[in-house]
Amino acid sequence: MESDGEPSSFPQMRVGRFLLKFFGSACLLALSYRLLFSGATGFFVFSGSPASEIPAAKDYPSMEKTDAPYTRLPEMAWHGRKGDSLKEQCDLFSGEWIPNSSGPPYTNSSCSFIDPYQDCLTNGRPDTGYLYWKWKPYGCDLSPFDAEKFLKAMRNKSWAFIGDSIFRNQIESLLCLLSQVEEAVEIYHDETYQSMTWYFSSHNLTLALIWAPFLLKAEIKNLGHSQYDIQLHLDALDDTWTSQYNKYDYIVMSGGQWFLKTAIFWENGTIIGCHYCPGKTLRKLGMDYSYQKALELAFHFITASDHKPLVVFRTWTPDHFEYGEWYNGGICNRTEPYKEGEFSGDPVDQVMRGLEIVEFEKAAAIGLEDGMHLKLLDVYHLSLLRPDGHPGPYRKLHPDISKRPQNDCLHWCLPGPIDIWNDILMEIVLKEGVQRSSS
Repeated sequence: MESDGEPSSFPQMRVGRFLLKFFGSACLLALSYRLLFSGATGFFVFSGSPASEIPAAKDYPSMEKTDAPYTRLPEMAWHGRKGDSLKEQCDLFSGEWIPNSSGPPYTNSSCSFIDPYQDCLTNGRPDTGYLYWKWKPYGCDLSPFDAEKFLKAMRNKSWAFIGDSIFRNQIESLLCLLSQVEEAVEIYHDETYQSMTWYFSSHNLTLALIWAPFLLKAEIKNLGHSQYDIQLHLDALDDTWTSQYNKYDYIVMSGGQWFLKTAIFWENGTIIGCHYCPGKTLRKLGMDYSYQKALELAFHFITASDHKPLVVFRTWTPDHFEYGEWYNGGICNRTEPYKEGEFSGDPVDQVMRGLEIVEFEKAAAIGLEDGMHLKLLDVYHLSLLRPDGHPGPYRKLHPDISKRPQNDCLHWCLPGPIDIWNDILMEIVLKEGVQRSSS
C-alpha cells in the first residue's frame, strides 16, 4: 500500500476476462516449458475449480486471478545438503492450517514494534479468530518460535533482511517474538525509515532492514497519485545492499511487488525496453524479464562472493484482494483460512514464484560446490491459504466501514500468519547449525 511504504499500482485499463486468462495461461505454459527443459525439477499442475472474482494483478493488465487451484512445485530438499536422511528432509512448506487454542505468543499491547498500519487489533478489527491457527507440515511438526533459544544461538551475530516493506512486516514480527526475552533498541534509520537497524545489547545481536525493493539499481521518482517514474538497470545491483553484504552473518532476501510496476529498462547505459509503458515506442518486456535478470544477478553476486554467510531466500507472497483492487473497492474480509484447493491462485504470482525456484536451484547447485549456505523460505503456499490475515480496512484506526475505506490485502496483521514465517526461519537456521562471524 502506498501509504505504508509499498507502492501500489495506479489503476490501468481493464481488458476482457478471456484475454486475461489467455495471457496468464500463455505465461504459465512458457514457464512450464522452461522448467521442463532447463534441467530444473519444478513444474506446475493445474485443474479447474469455481471461479472467484479476484482483481487484476497490479500493473500487469494482461493477467488476472485464475480459476485454477494452486499445486505446489515439488520441493528440493530444504536443507540442500547431500546425505540428509528423509526425516531431515521434511518439507516444512507443505501442510495445512489447523486450530490453535493457545493463540499468538505476543499481543498488540505487549509489543511496541508493530507498525500502526498492521496493528489490526488496536485499529478496531472486531474478529480475533485469525489469531488462533498454526501451520502443521504434513509428516512432521513445526516447533513454535523459541526466543530464548534463538537469542542464545545468535549471540554476537548480525542479520540483514534485504527487500521491501513485506520484510519490514516480517522483521517487526521477529522483533515482537524476541521481545519476550529482550527488547531491541533501534540504533539507525534512514530519512524515510525504510532502512533500519536494531540491537540486542544483552546478546550483541544486530538485525538490519535494508531497503532494496528491486535488488537492482533503480532510480525511483514518486509522481504522486500512486504513479512512479522507475528507471531500472538490469545489469547492476543496488549498492545499498551489496556495499553492506560482507557485514552480516545471516542474509534474508527477496524480490516483490515492485516488479509489477511500470518501469523503463536499461542495460549498458542504454534503454532496451519497458514493462507496461503505453504511449512509448519501446520494446515491451514483461515483469518476468526484469525479475529473472534481478534474481540471476543477485544469486551470481552471492555465489561469487568470498564472504559466505548463511543466505535465506524468501519466496513471493500473494495478496488477497477480492471484488476489485485497492483503488476501486477491493476488500479482504474473510475470517478463516482457505482449505486446500479452495482459493484461486493468480498466474502472475505463480509465474514470479516459478522464476524464483528456477534461479534458486541454479544458485543452490553452485553453492554446494563452493561451500555456500543457501536456503529457501518458501512462504508462498502457506500464505496463499490465509486471506483472513490482512489488515483490510483496519490499516487505520477505527475506520468507518460504511464509507468503504481503502483496504490493505497485501501486508499482514501483527500478530498474525506472518509470525509463522519466523517459526520456519528459526527452524531452518538452527537446523543448519551454521553460525559464522562476519569476515
